[in-house]
Amino acid sequence: MIVTKSKQELELMKEAGRIVALVHQALQEVIEPGITTKELDALAEKVIRSHGATPSFKGYGGFPGSICTSVNEELVHGIPSERKLKEGDIISIDVGANFKGYHGDSAWTYPVGKISEEDQRLLTITEESLYRGLAEAKPGARLSNISHAIQTYVEAAGFSIVREYVGHGIGTKLHEDPQIPNFGPPNRGPRLKPGMVLAIEPMVNAGTRHVRTLDDNWTVVTQDKRNCAHFEHTIAITETGYEILTKL
Repeated sequence: MIVTKSKQELELMKEAGRIVALVHQALQEVIEPGITTKELDALAEKVIRSHGATPSFKGYGGFPGSICTSVNEELVHGIPSERKLKEGDIISIDVGANFKGYHGDSAWTYPVGKISEEDQRLLTITEESLYRGLAEAKPGARLSNISHAIQTYVEAAGFSIVREYVGHGIGTKLHEDPQIPNFGPPNRGPRLKPGMVLAIEPMVNAGTRHVRTLDDNWTVVTQDKRNCAHFEHTIAITETGYEILTKL
């Protein structure tokens, strides 16, 4: 069942989203060669808690970190550790914050120092695919129009869409209905209504679409070990279109 949010609930979700955006802002300022993913995790948790929220991911299903830190061929769910970032890496950071019982969720992939032209193109295309999907988020439209817009843009650029992981509804639970694939035909699924809150998150591989999970039972990597990217915003459907909640 898809739960629409009241005006009061949306205000709480806006604050959760604002906190998530503040975390990304703080992390972006310190991402450089030599910093560890554990240091990024500690900074993220500090920012989240300083604004009266708690990390949505910490303890979720047993996840040990406050954020997910996925480097290079790691797609999602990377566990913060003593790993030091190095020049030329790319890192996907997924941040969730729970503010007064409501979640915000956003992921972004960042360059570490100077990166290759190929990786920069991967980041650019994946980020743009997010906004291509969001352009289809309007009341009365079918949910799968978002999915189709993302897939067609990514595949036209020569990259692959991951099928095993999808976007989702969000609210008092981190993952709510509906599931939102980043692929599929248009004009399918439920019609969007004002008050729906959705986490749209293209996950894109430079090589084939296939992924696998490492022995830690969390970290998802590309099977061909080529790099991947992940961009995500939480949005609310409005009377006229959509509003991004996870931005300043």
